[in-house]
Amino acid sequence: MGSTDKFWKGILLGAIAGGAISLLDRQTRNAVAASCKTGAKNVAHFITHPNEAAEKLKNTTTQLRSTVEQVSEDVSFIAEKVEELREVTPTVVGIVHDTKEAFIKEHDEEDV
Repeated sequence: MGSTDKFWKGILLGAIAGGAISLLDRQTRNAVAASCKTGAKNVAHFITHPNEAAEKLKNTTTQLRSTVEQVSEDVSFIAEKVEELREVTPTVVGIVHDTKEAFIKEHDEEDV
């Protein structure tokens, strides 16, 4: 068990070191600072307006559910059409074969 603890400590220290090194770049620092400020403002807003946060979550959930239902209907429709094609294909092949034989027979009769 001690080995896995060392592994995860190494991963964590590596991530911290990588993050710290990336912050040496001014643009990265500015982008991270701006992102943190925006995130803090959003969190503060939702803390002071919890009903709005709940409403947004509810709307997003409803929209996601609607999308999943639509995709499910589309998949069912496609599966139904594929099944229809499976049923119709042998019939079409038979018709094409019969038509081909009729043309060949008619062509042979004209040659006689």
